Amino acid sequence: MVYAIVFFLGKQLKLIENKYVYVPHLHEDLGKNIFLNKVFLFYKNGYSQIGTPFLKNINVQVEILQHLKGNKIIIFKKKRRKGYKIKNGFRPLFTKIKVISFLQKE
Repeated sequence: MVYAIVFFLGKQLKLIENKYVYVPHLHEDLGKNIFLNKVFLFYKNGYSQIGTPFLKNINVQVEILQHLKGNKIIIFKKKRRKGYKIKNGFRPLFTKIKVISFLQKE
């Protein structure tokens, strides 16, 4: 098993090779390959590398597969005994990415 923990768009993600992950919306074209270079941890065959704070010799190549909307999130505000009620909602945007490979520089 090969995986990496990466810092991406303000979140820490565990990326496994040939698996799909939903991340916050990216303004990139479908099918485009991008490289993530902020890797905290890299694990391969029982051997792990930990960065301080990032590993300089590891990049993760991901492909953008799809842009989609998530489930509706409801925001309900109320102040008791005042007659104040407001109900709003929105559907967050996500991007589905697939991990292609982990590139190690020597």
